[in-house]
This record gives sequence, structure tokens and C-alpha cells, in this order.
Amino acid sequence: MTRTTDTTPTALRVLAVDDEKPALDELVYLLRAQSEVGEIHPAGDATEALRLLRVHPVDAVFLDINMPGLDGMELAGILSEFANPPAVVFVTAHEDRAVAAFDLGAIDYLLKPLREARLGEAVRRIVGARVARTPDTGQPRTDPNEVIPVELGGVTTLVHRSSVSWVEADGDYARLHTSAGSHLVRIPLSALESRWENAGFLRVHRSYLVALRLVTGLRATGSGTVVCLRAEGTAAAVELPVSRRQVRELKQRLVHGPRHIWTNR
Repeated sequence: MTRTTDTTPTALRVLAVDDEKPALDELVYLLRAQSEVGEIHPAGDATEALRLLRVHPVDAVFLDINMPGLDGMELAGILSEFANPPAVVFVTAHEDRAVAAFDLGAIDYLLKPLREARLGEAVRRIVGARVARTPDTGQPRTDPNEVIPVELGGVTTLVHRSSVSWVEADGDYARLHTSAGSHLVRIPLSALESRWENAGFLRVHRSYLVALRLVTGLRATGSGTVVCLRAEGTAAAVELPVSRRQVRELKQRLVHGPRHIWTNR
């Protein structure tokens, strides 16, 4: 049964999916407490969720992972193929699926038992992504608070994109370089390039994606061009190669940003 808390045009329309009724009721109860949430459509499994989506367009889906039939990951994969896919937030008791959730483009990953404050944070993230739509295409800009789940020794750590200085390709993986160290994630560099293209990152080489805010200059070398980066949190500097076809675009992006320094030495 659909439950409504707010009928204003800007209120979020939400689908809540969980095969355990007490958990579903709790999720709906907590969503109703969020002032940004309007319509809430509860579903007991993925099949019912897809049936509801045929008649009720929604802005966001909060869903469990382990469900009979189609599980939450499979449902999220189907949602990603929609012409206007809703934001997806996983709500689960399993800590070890966060990386897979990110691969599917989830906007957040909440662990049970749910806390109202943490749910509110996810709702605000959805609202922020919806508000930050580009006027020409209507496509959402990258979430400014995006986090990347990183698994190490069975522990999941959330790395904020804003802490990433540069990213290095490592086969089908990518290595995130931050002031706190490097993190290997199961995400191709090409996926991060596409995901972060409107967030101040540029692919300067087949193996490197850099944060433009940290570029201090370009330097010509005997073999080509390197980009100089300031490593946040340290006095160290990093130099990375720039492919010849990317030099022009990099200069153009920097000229329209806060830094535009060219050096030859």
C-alpha cells in the first residue's frame, strides 16, 4: 500500500523493497520521518517492485540485497537500464557487498539496523543529486559527497572522492591515491573517467586520471609533457605523463580554472 507524507511537487517519490515485513515496516516508518520524502511505495520483493514501477515513477529506490527470486543487486542492474533510472540506496545487513553496490552506481549503502540520522544523510544526498541537474541535458552532475567503498582485510572503508588526488589504472582495477595512502578498487579507470568527468577530474593519459584542482603546472620533457600535481596533506609533488592528444584539452581546462602554469626546464 502506498503511503504519503508530503504532497509538494519537490518531495521525493520513493520505493522501499525488503522481503522481511518488520524490516520493510521499519524502513517505511523512518522514511516517513524525512521531510523531503513524499510518496512511499512498499514492496515485499523485486517482482512486486517492478510491478509498482510500471505505474508509479519514483525518484529513489531503497532496497535490501538478499531477497528470494531477483535479489537487490539484480534489481539494481535492471533499474540502471531505465531511460531515467532512479537513485538506488542499498539497505542491508551485509558489509561485504559495498564495492559491488558502487559498481552498480548506488548513491549510498546503509547497514542494518538503520539509524534515522544515517537514513537522512542518504535522503539529502538524493535530493542534492536531483537538484544538481545540468540545465542543457537534464542529467545529474556527480554527487559532490560521493564515496567509494574500499575493502581491505574484510573491512570496508569509505574513501571520499574529494580526498583523491589522482587515479592510476591497474588492469581491470584502479588505484586511488590520497593523502592517506593508496587504495585498490575493482573499478576500471574508464568507469571513473566517465563518472567524474563533471567533478574536476581529467584523463590525461591511458593510465592516469587527475584532480585538476591540484595541478600546479605542466612541464615539457625530452620525451613529452608531464603534469605536476600538489599532493594534498604533504609537501611532496607528483609528476605524471600526459599523452600528446590530451595536452591541448588539459591546457584548456586549466586556463578556465584557478591554475594555469606552464613551465619548461
